[in-house]
Amino acid sequence: MTLLSTLREDLQNARSHDPAARGDVENALVYSGLHAIWSYRLAHRMWARPALRGAARVLSQLTRFLTGIEIHPGATIGRRFFIDHGMGVVIGETAEIGADVMVYHGVTLGGRSLQTGKRHPTLGDRITIGAGAKVLGPLRIGDDSAIGANAVVTQDVPANSIAIGIPAVVRPRTDKQREPGVDPTTYIDPAMYI
Repeated sequence: MTLLSTLREDLQNARSHDPAARGDVENALVYSGLHAIWSYRLAHRMWARPALRGAARVLSQLTRFLTGIEIHPGATIGRRFFIDHGMGVVIGETAEIGADVMVYHGVTLGGRSLQTGKRHPTLGDRITIGAGAKVLGPLRIGDDSAIGANAVVTQDVPANSIAIGIPAVVRPRTDKQREPGVDPTTYIDPAMYI
């Protein structure tokens, strides 16, 4: 994809994920999630060249300062990734994110170990992660899954599942939970809180 087509795709993606999106010019100017992903793409290209890794980290930290979103330039992120609101999102160095993934503010894709190598999550395609959720360690979140707000996930989540709670309990995802604009309370199992 060309740079211009990627920018257009990102702006279209913002419109499709946010009912408050008013227009491309305004979104390009004020959406911190877009700014963070655009900066990440540049930093990621720099990271691929060992001589530019230091500069890539400086760019990612500058972006963190400006947007409140920290994406390590070593992470791998697919197309049509959208960060809604964004403040407090952290994506670690060895995280891998598929296509059509949406995360809300306060999400952490982090590690649980000080070991080198793969320490961050791998997310499949078409995944939604609710506000404040923490997905920790070198685990896998399967395609078409969702992570509820404030969930703490430390184990693999199979495809077509939903993970809710602390620690997260994994259940099959229902058709109702896939509808656009679904009420977030459908992700909550009242029996968990009795």
